[in-house]
Amino acid sequence: MATAFFRTVILYFLIMSGLRLMGKRQIGDLEPSDLVLTMMVSDLATVPMQDFGIPLLSGVIPILTLLALSMLLSQLSLKSLRFRALLCGTPAVLIDRGQLRQDVMRENRFTVDELLEELRIQGYCDLGAVKYAILENSGQLSILPWPREQPAAAKRLHQVVPDDTVLPYVLINDGRVLDRNLSACGKSRSWLEQELSALGYLSPKEVFLMTYEEQGGIQCLRKESAT
Repeated sequence: MATAFFRTVILYFLIMSGLRLMGKRQIGDLEPSDLVLTMMVSDLATVPMQDFGIPLLSGVIPILTLLALSMLLSQLSLKSLRFRALLCGTPAVLIDRGQLRQDVMRENRFTVDELLEELRIQGYCDLGAVKYAILENSGQLSILPWPREQPAAAKRLHQVVPDDTVLPYVLINDGRVLDRNLSACGKSRSWLEQELSALGYLSPKEVFLMTYEEQGGIQCLRKESAT
């Protein structure tokens, strides 16, 4: 049992470290090369976990090789547009200036039902409202409507809107004080304790979420007791 536990933990942290090195792009959306890598790594990791007769290095070395190869291909794709198109493919325009490209849909095996479903998901029930529909390499469909169908914005209405958008600082996360954010907004622990006391909290552990914004002030949410 101990052998299985330690082998599983080692492989788990190895794969997690490799994915972190690959960057958030690979984690956020799976392109064909990323999908192949994920499937192969998962298969390679399960074999040494289940069969103790196989040396752990027999699973570690192929996983490291695949991760290194993936990082190498990513670097090559950054330097060469042709290699990037060969490895990841290119976006396909399914609707071009309001015209449905049936030949492109056939090439990508994208049915009308799938197209209409994607349009409904993004809030468009009429094909006539769409100027461009682009099938991205990740398989997601990007919709660009005609200007008449786009929501009104301050720029379109020729209005000047002050830019007062700021990110609030998270000071307490699930009962834990984030000292780094506290220092970033120029506040101290004593200030935090005074604010909590004024809000009726005896300890930060009673707070589920506390945020601070210079213009918006403090937002505090009490932690619910576990049942």
